[in-house]
Amino acid sequence: MINSLSFTLALRYLSGRKLRTALTLLAIVFGVTILFGFNGILPAFQEAFQNNLSAAAGQVDLTVTSETRGAFDMEVADTIRDTPGVARVAPSLTRPLVVPASQALTIQDGTTIAAFIMRGIVPEQAAEVTPVSLAEGRFLQANDEHTVLISNTLAEDSGLSVGDTITLPAASGLMTLEVVGITTGRPPLGSEELIIPLVTAQTLFNLPKQINTIEAQFTADSDEGTVQQAVLERLGDGFKLGGNEAGSEFAAAMEAGSFIYTMFGVVALALGGFIILITFRTVVVERRRDIGMLRAIGASRKAILGMILTESLLLGVIGTGLGLLLGYFLAQGLLVGMGSILEEAIRIRIGGPSFSASGIALAVGLGVGLTVLAGFFPALSATNVSPLEALRPSQPDVEQRDAGRSALVGIIAIVLSLLTLLSGSVGLSALGILLFVVGLALVGPALIYPIARVFGGLLGLIFAREGQIAQGNLTRQPGRAAVTASAITVGLALLVACGGLITSMVNGMDDWINTTMGSDYIFMPQSLVLGGGNIGAGPQFVEGIQETPGVSNVTALRQTTAKIDGTDLQLIGIDPVGYPQIAGLIFSDADEETVYADIGSERAIIVNGIFAAQNQVKRGDTLTLQSPAGEQRYRVVGIGGDFLNYKLATGYISHANMEQDFNESADILIMVNQSEGADPTQVEAALKTLARDYPAFNFYSGAEWQAETGKMLAAFNGMYILLIILSLPALLALINTLAINVLERTREIGTLRAVGATRNQIRRMITAESLLLAATGTIFGLLAGLWLGYVLVGAIDLVGLSFPFSFSYAGIVLAIVVGLGFGIVGALIPARQAVRLDIVRALAFD
Repeated sequence: MINSLSFTLALRYLSGRKLRTALTLLAIVFGVTILFGFNGILPAFQEAFQNNLSAAAGQVDLTVTSETRGAFDMEVADTIRDTPGVARVAPSLTRPLVVPASQALTIQDGTTIAAFIMRGIVPEQAAEVTPVSLAEGRFLQANDEHTVLISNTLAEDSGLSVGDTITLPAASGLMTLEVVGITTGRPPLGSEELIIPLVTAQTLFNLPKQINTIEAQFTADSDEGTVQQAVLERLGDGFKLGGNEAGSEFAAAMEAGSFIYTMFGVVALALGGFIILITFRTVVVERRRDIGMLRAIGASRKAILGMILTESLLLGVIGTGLGLLLGYFLAQGLLVGMGSILEEAIRIRIGGPSFSASGIALAVGLGVGLTVLAGFFPALSATNVSPLEALRPSQPDVEQRDAGRSALVGIIAIVLSLLTLLSGSVGLSALGILLFVVGLALVGPALIYPIARVFGGLLGLIFAREGQIAQGNLTRQPGRAAVTASAITVGLALLVACGGLITSMVNGMDDWINTTMGSDYIFMPQSLVLGGGNIGAGPQFVEGIQETPGVSNVTALRQTTAKIDGTDLQLIGIDPVGYPQIAGLIFSDADEETVYADIGSERAIIVNGIFAAQNQVKRGDTLTLQSPAGEQRYRVVGIGGDFLNYKLATGYISHANMEQDFNESADILIMVNQSEGADPTQVEAALKTLARDYPAFNFYSGAEWQAETGKMLAAFNGMYILLIILSLPALLALINTLAINVLERTREIGTLRAVGATRNQIRRMITAESLLLAATGTIFGLLAGLWLGYVLVGAIDLVGLSFPFSFSYAGIVLAIVVGLGFGIVGALIPARQAVRLDIVRALAFD
């Protein structure tokens, strides 16, 4: 079908129509850039979390950790040591630690190191199993308490040397460690590793007699597989072979983000597909005579099909290649721009973009595939052009009948898109959004005539006779006008819909903040991701707060991780009595009068929406959680969540159950209410004094916290810039269509000029036509965008992110301004092209 002749003809045609080729390429490049670039961001986040939460394993025969990634009793190491075939055992407590800015280490390039991996070891046992090479100083000793080994890279970057001290936050407040040695040869992690005595690590994290990793070496004559199996049999359920890794509780958030980002890219490519469809439909109309002559001299239908498909293939390959390149730079730029914000909010350093093979395949497949598909149907229609038919003018009545059939198919597509949302499937909802876009394009031609008459009359009042000519030009080619208007419609519908989505999310999160974190004062950890290396406080901190004059209620959150059916579930411990007095969860399904009493009186759990949606969990179910104490059955008494954890798969249990089943009693976040009639100035001053002794926490008054979260929510307004960028293909479609119209009507424009039309009148005619197309697309875009916004809010509800739909006035106003602005800007290049036509050559144009 595609041969050297097809390739040569396609290349000559594309090179001879530089403006049209460039506009079509831009549409493809834009879609691929968005799709590929956005999907290079999420893996970078995943990798950063992995590096921050992972611990490196030495050259050992066996590494044992809890399936929940939590701590367990030191006696487990004795069980492994007594297993036949095990020669040496080294227990350790290895956890990430995020430090406040005051304790962060400044390195030579001016940046700071605020995240570490703390590795507590028993010196004499670790020296046998995981020996460490020293560049300077000495190794840890059995009687050491507040000592530390640092890496040679950290020493070089920070200027620390043997004898210097490092001050870190601890569960008891502050801990100062003396550098006694500098290591070399151990591979660096995502965060710098600090090696300290095990007892020091247990004190640091308030985990007395607890460890979370055991490394072992086997005897020389033992069988590795046999010993490993024997170890697992002795330990029983709840343990696994291998080191701790980033939990799959983040996978739910990554899946939701991937869904949203992919849909942005698919819609952008769909807009590009409209532009390609416009181009190749016009190619067929414009080259009717050329195609007819080729058929007359013997060209087969297959040859005609191959020629046009080759053009679309060339455009797809070139546009996709450029889109991949620009997508990489887009991802790199976004990560650089977000890096400082993320490091400030969650204390995680994000590296460069990371692209998976599936992401590359998706971008290439859709970039080339949609381009070829968009060119296929015009190419197929071109094969039906006969030499005699090529001499005949276009027949409007045939176009009207075709428009009616297309409208029927479009209505069916729109109805199907609604049904996909009702299905409750994330994948089908994504398909439904694409069906909705296609349906809009198919319904458009049937509505061009009535809309052109209505808006044409209005334009006639402004542009007089030029407006009437513009109206006639559009109704003469309703199919092409409808596709162009549809591209504008979809672009603006996306803007309005995403504006509604942003407004719904911002308003929803504002309600979540007020409800779940609406205390008078709050002690926040360093990272907003509670499991992201924060260090909790021991009970003495909350006791000190409770004893502060003017304080009425205090409640704290705790955090750990459980395993359920091979999936990590973040657990948040709450006080079932104190928590609802100060704050409270937002529920989608629960008996709010009894839910807190239930989790306080039994093994009961509240799961958040994202976990419930992706695991088909409902109220009344029983979940079997893997804990360090073995399997525990928890009854689901509610579906609800809080602001900080709504995007991670999370469950909420009582403090008592968390301490009993998961050995976790450190307070990670503390909320405080003052007594009625208390002096806020005195209470705040007293609490700030307490906070100085616990630098792992940032202290906020209620007003300060509202202002801080307000800044975070305000960042969503920057999404409107992205939405305008996503609407740019509509502008390209408009310019493309008007430029093609100018080319097709070269003789007509020449005739108008010959009978006395001025250049200004020609310019006004093109501008009126552009505004008519833009107004048509804008009206449809507003109506479709409101509905699509409701669909998008419903779609993210399917992945567990539940927000009430909010009407976006800003999105509507912005859509109107952008739509009409596109009408004016889109006419500039075609109008300039039209007024510069030479009258004599235009009259001779065929």
